[in-house]
Amino acid sequence: MFANQAEVHMKYYYKVFIGILFFLLTQVAFVKAQKALSLRAAIAAEEGALQRQDKQQRAEAEKEWKQGYVEAGPYKMKFDYKVYGLKPHDGRSLYISMHGGGGVPEAENDQQWKNQIKLYAPAEGVYFVPRSPTNSWNQWHQSHVDSLFAKVIRNAVIMEGVNPDKVYLLGYSAGGDGTYQIATRMADHFAAASAMAGHPGDARPENLYNLPFTIFMGGKDEAYNRNGLAEVWRRQLDSLRKDNPGGYIHKVTVYDDLGHWMKRKDTVALPWLAAYQRNALPKKVVWIQDDVDDKDFYWLAVPAGESKTGARAVVSIRNNVINIEENDHPNLIIMLNDRLINLNQKVLIKYQGKAIAKERIGRSKKIIEETAQRLDPSLIFSAGIYIENNVFKGQLK
Repeated sequence: MFANQAEVHMKYYYKVFIGILFFLLTQVAFVKAQKALSLRAAIAAEEGALQRQDKQQRAEAEKEWKQGYVEAGPYKMKFDYKVYGLKPHDGRSLYISMHGGGGVPEAENDQQWKNQIKLYAPAEGVYFVPRSPTNSWNQWHQSHVDSLFAKVIRNAVIMEGVNPDKVYLLGYSAGGDGTYQIATRMADHFAAASAMAGHPGDARPENLYNLPFTIFMGGKDEAYNRNGLAEVWRRQLDSLRKDNPGGYIHKVTVYDDLGHWMKRKDTVALPWLAAYQRNALPKKVVWIQDDVDDKDFYWLAVPAGESKTGARAVVSIRNNVINIEENDHPNLIIMLNDRLINLNQKVLIKYQGKAIAKERIGRSKKIIEETAQRLDPSLIFSAGIYIENNVFKGQLK
């Protein structure tokens, strides 16, 4: 009798225990659901973050635009600009046009800057001509140029209503050298780029997977083997295009009878550039780290201070599957949003075709706030994952 009563009591307490456990688990799930950001909430958070960043950064942008120079550390970059055509409904275009000169006296670089202002005239857009902060041979190669150009784009968005998806890069002579350098390491900032009479130096074309790129060269421009290297890049880009039919849009034009001065025949580059808008969220990214420390490229990133020259990452996204095709970075961050992937569903993560995780990736208001600082709506992210030695290590918080 007593044994039966004890058994009844045990069953009763077991049911009570299960009931309490179920209640606690549902409450935990409820709390998590409350904290998780829905798509609608993420969109609202993006809009709010953009408005706050615009308000916070507008005063500095207005000051720099009016004073005619931007600064990064000890470097000051003067500029001049002209606005052409009516403003389109989707925002103005921005053409950043780099002058020649380089390792010459200051007065000569000043003259090259003034010449560049008169060299091109787009049908529509802000034609922006910076004066190099230095008078060195590699005036457009140095790391401060990246920071200064990022500021220029931000200021032009605020002050002139520029569309971040319609920003173009071009340059002549030493400015053409700069186009090779800046375009390959800042490809995610531009819609297309054009190098006129330039020298590629140590730049590599692989990072141009998603950036249309054109080269103009005089066939008799033999100094520093400019003409020969233009042909080398033609062959490299042709080969990359053949192996990657979806990428590496390019055009190389050589005027056989001309030297370093192409008699303005290269002005046809501007309508070629204008035909493209930036693909800010491509489904495949090829990133080879330059010797300038870059911590992010499209939707890939590395932790601050961990950039490694020559490190290669090739990552693609298709049907909610992230495939890390190649990766030399010890720590790689993959940023995500609902324009790039469906965050309402689980995401399958692979390394060289082999599954390493299948996760539901949560949206984060903190990540939205941080990535909105660039004032670039296409590149605001709401989530991210962390890859260590090509093993999934978790989500960004």
